[in-house]
Amino acid sequence: MSEKRVTVDGNIVGLNIADVAKASSDFRKTLWTGKFSQVVTMTVPVGGEIGDEVHEETDQLLVFVSGTGAADVGGQTHPVDPGDMWTVPAGERHNFRNTGDEPLVLYTVYSPPEHAIDAQYATKAEADAAEASGEDAPPQR
Repeated sequence: MSEKRVTVDGNIVGLNIADVAKASSDFRKTLWTGKFSQVVTMTVPVGGEIGDEVHEETDQLLVFVSGTGAADVGGQTHPVDPGDMWTVPAGERHNFRNTGDEPLVLYTVYSPPEHAIDAQYATKAEADAAEASGEDAPPQR
């Protein structure tokens, strides 16, 4: 798979996001951060999950590229398949779990940014530790 990526002044302005997401094995990798939004890829291993969470001041849009899973949103559970998009408004408790037999790959848009500009963590444990220590704090607006 070839990775299409267009940059202007060092900033990504165009790419094939599905290819980029599939090529990454990192649990979380920040691709781009702007003033009002952020694009992140995620790869959830078999049996893994993003983790039950609430973003109090951040809306989140998730698009699933490959794998299968379950969405726990609004007190209900729904299946997740490639091509599905989920929106999670600020303040909504949510979790996305890998219920399949291959990695669950997605990209997500946070608005405003939720993670550090260059955040990249191979595992959920690394990502959780970085959040707990403050290393993975979003940029100040």
